[in-house]
Amino acid sequence: MARKQFDLIVFDWDGTLMDSTATIVRCIQSAARDLGLPVPSDSAAAHVIGLGLHEAMQAAMPDIAPAMYPRMVERYRYHFLTKDHELVLFKGVREMLADLNNEGYFLAVATGKSRVGLNRALNACGLLALFDATRCADETFSKPHPAMLQELTRELGQDMRRTVMIGDTTHDLMMASNAGAAGIAVEFGAHPVAQLQACNPLFSARTISELHAWLLENA
Repeated sequence: MARKQFDLIVFDWDGTLMDSTATIVRCIQSAARDLGLPVPSDSAAAHVIGLGLHEAMQAAMPDIAPAMYPRMVERYRYHFLTKDHELVLFKGVREMLADLNNEGYFLAVATGKSRVGLNRALNACGLLALFDATRCADETFSKPHPAMLQELTRELGQDMRRTVMIGDTTHDLMMASNAGAAGIAVEFGAHPVAQLQACNPLFSARTISELHAWLLENA
């Protein structure tokens, strides 16, 4: 079947497929509290979701001593590992991915998570077999650098102009733009809708079911 616009659909993970935004915010705040550092606000902590862990800590807490960042990462990981088994996929994600897979799209993940963290999540959800390739922040440049999308298209032999990146943050949409791929926003994750709209996404979905319907109709 000839597809309309895209052959490769790339998803962000946290806040896009997995309902983890609030948990990540709390874990960043708990890490700061453990170390007696100023605790970032909910919005400041949410804004850095999608970046690699070291970049995220630097962006959330730009005024602390550089030597504290590795300790922040360590404490964040400690807190997240106590919570990640509680996290769930957004309603409808499993069905959407199965449908796209059946339609013959290449599916990939580009995430700020570490390789260990993404593999844990994929195994826990039983989704590992659905994705043709995945890229993590500890393997290449952090978003919004285009490297993740460049590497995924190269690995899968795909054309960037027929690739779409779907995410809940401006980091995802800016990465798409920087790479020359299309970008689709989801409005239920870490970044406010107005910031997402400022990146001029091809489409902006309020729910997974809205995203699912749009992709089957238009992608």
